[in-house]
Amino acid sequence: MDSIKTLDILKMAILMEKRGYAFYTAVAEQSSDPDIGNIFRTMAAEETTHVKFLSEQFQNFGKKEAFSELNLPDLSADGIANMILSESVKKKIYAAGFEAAAISAAIDMEKKAIEVYSKQAETATDPNEIKLYKWLADWEKGHLKILNDLDNELKEKIWFDNQFWPF
Repeated sequence: MDSIKTLDILKMAILMEKRGYAFYTAVAEQSSDPDIGNIFRTMAAEETTHVKFLSEQFQNFGKKEAFSELNLPDLSADGIANMILSESVKKKIYAAGFEAAAISAAIDMEKKAIEVYSKQAETATDPNEIKLYKWLADWEKGHLKILNDLDNELKEKIWFDNQFWPF
């Protein structure tokens, strides 16, 4: 295992999660609707959880050149992956609005995170490292699902409002 490469990947992952936190926090603060803001606040809070686990591994790996035993939260617990989008929330997001643009940008961020974590899980040899990156990839997939669901609702609304149906 190349310890410099591993530390660089951990640093990149921490930075990626901190950027996600900053982005989701900004969107939550600028959202015109409290329910939509809450979705993004929840996502921001989850990014801080990711930073915590990545930072712990960074410190441990820097000292011992090994990943520590992980006690990761269950993904079925409360959080964005289990958030049910009510019809009223879906109706509040407008296709041309700020939140719609943020959703599009967030989809790209989440896809990149999934790609990075999945690739690292495939190439890692340390069982704790594999476990961490698989867990992170799965969590980000939950974020991506919510964002894709919102984006699809927006598309449907645009198509309906503009009577853009191919049949």
